[in-house]
Amino acid sequence: MPEENYWKSFFDVPEILHAMEINESVEHLAEFGCGYGTFTIPAAKVIGGLLFAFDLEEEMTKLVETRGKESGLENLAVITRDFVDTGTGLPKKSVEYLMLFNIMHHSDPERIYKEAFRILKPGGKIGIIHWRSDIDTPRGPDLSIRPKPEDLLKQFDPEKFEVFKKPFNLGDFHFGLILRKKMI
Repeated sequence: MPEENYWKSFFDVPEILHAMEINESVEHLAEFGCGYGTFTIPAAKVIGGLLFAFDLEEEMTKLVETRGKESGLENLAVITRDFVDTGTGLPKKSVEYLMLFNIMHHSDPERIYKEAFRILKPGGKIGIIHWRSDIDTPRGPDLSIRPKPEDLLKQFDPEKFEVFKKPFNLGDFHFGLILRKKMI
């Protein structure tokens, strides 16, 4: 991760949360890869229920947990866990929304979608944002592994998920996409 203030400079968090439909209508939300908590803390402040934030790095989860406590949040559970290899440990069909922000360059996205399908309630949404690859960006993964919107539209199982909101530009350097779990 780059230096935190530099990282934050790439995002208009309120605009992104609004565009990604993260608001008081979302009861329980999970976030895969919370990092500094750039989206975690603001999302926890607006949703109606619990936010489960996961990251591999204990340093990051401790930082986000501390910030949550400093913000007086009682609806935040921060978990150090390899959610791709071991799953989240959350019950089946337990969340309405999953944030996958800047992580879908992962080498095995099918495993991410598998856990997403397991934990999402029918009709639940997956919000995906990622660095654009059609312009120069000051950060982001190497272009050779950076997914394009059309790549993401081919990654998920159309028997399990459908496009809720087609890919759209989000700020200066990112694009967004929202999927919805089918009512299976």
